[in-house]
Amino acid sequence: MPIDTRFRSDAPELMDDFEMEGEVLRDALDKIASINKLLGGNKVTLEGVKTLLKSKPKTQLVRITDIGCGNGDMLRTLADYANKENLNFTLKGIDANLFTIDHAKKLSESYPNIIYECSDIFDDLQGTEECEIYLCTLTLHHFKDDEIIKLMTRLKQSAKIGIVINDLHRSALAYKLFRALCVVFRLNDMSRDDGLISILRGFKKADLLEYARKLNLKLSSIKWKWAFRYQWIIKT
Repeated sequence: MPIDTRFRSDAPELMDDFEMEGEVLRDALDKIASINKLLGGNKVTLEGVKTLLKSKPKTQLVRITDIGCGNGDMLRTLADYANKENLNFTLKGIDANLFTIDHAKKLSESYPNIIYECSDIFDDLQGTEECEIYLCTLTLHHFKDDEIIKLMTRLKQSAKIGIVINDLHRSALAYKLFRALCVVFRLNDMSRDDGLISILRGFKKADLLEYARKLNLKLSSIKWKWAFRYQWIIKT
């Protein structure tokens, strides 16, 4: 049966339940992080950060906040990069699931420049803290179109340098390839089902261009990246 990717799906994911906890969730978080790293997903976000900081002095304090941080893998990648390049990063992860935040804290105990906060970003959009760079890695697709516009409007106001979006390309081929990946990585049922829904909730370039138009962005670039990702860099 053909996969219809013309429009974004609004089907819910199990991971959208902020009360979820336990070994199944922990396994899903860690598998997502591992697959993301293996397929170059972390590199997509890191390249975006490098682009935004290209003309900035290495000594500048750079506050980076990751919305929907999961197990914190992207923040640890950034901390390792900053340590290697002698950069002054302070890193913050935000996620609405307390179990997820507690797991990220345990995995990041050896990283003194990473902190975590359990909060639903939509509960207090007006209270969004200023920082230099906001990240959304595999997070934006969890939201509906109107929520994306509300969130991005606030992040645009609060990010002093820019925003890096790294999210899924909605594609029938990506959907089929992920089904094969589930077998290779022996993903649990939740990871498999949520992953397939995530692809159908992902984006085509036209979606992101329409968001950019509604947000009246002046400095914005959207590029397709392997594996079936879009890198959206916004300079504020």
